[in-house]
Amino acid sequence: MKVIQLYKNESVLIKKAIKNNREAQHVLFEMHAPKMLSVCRYYIKDVQHAEEAMLNGFFKVFNNLKSYKAEGSFEGWIRRIMVRESISFLRQKKRIEFSDEYFEDTTDLSNQMNTEFEVAELQKLIDALPEGYKMVFIMYAIEGYKHAEIASILQISEGTSKSQLFKARKLLQEQIKKQNTTSYGSN
Repeated sequence: MKVIQLYKNESVLIKKAIKNNREAQHVLFEMHAPKMLSVCRYYIKDVQHAEEAMLNGFFKVFNNLKSYKAEGSFEGWIRRIMVRESISFLRQKKRIEFSDEYFEDTTDLSNQMNTEFEVAELQKLIDALPEGYKMVFIMYAIEGYKHAEIASILQISEGTSKSQLFKARKLLQEQIKKQNTTSYGSN
């Protein structure tokens, strides 16, 4: 018996998945799940909870697949769902707090970072941020959202978004300096 591979053209898979073809849905899931788990993990510290948010996100992806307009990348469309699902998860757990203070951000975190600084170390520092700071930092610095978009998604003011980013960067800079001082024994 000859084994026939499921055709991996994304647009064909999407059309089949819309018709509830489980094989096509499975292939789409397998293609995108690793990246989407990483997206959820940016927001949610616990990997098991991040995985739960990702699975809930994929449930929404497949339930709303008919609304995908093929404008922009399919991965980007899924990513937006995962970001919102991660935020919803944190809201349900009541882990998000925002401060209304506004600060003008004039710092550049990249100038503070040692090039040897590991991604895993940076992830630990980001995970240690208060949830509000972390969420805005990730949405702005990693996902590329603008403050107006962040404010709309998180239902906060643009000023609060800017303030949270400023505070997140400041805390990260302090932690990086502290680690560099500890690592290299200098003051």
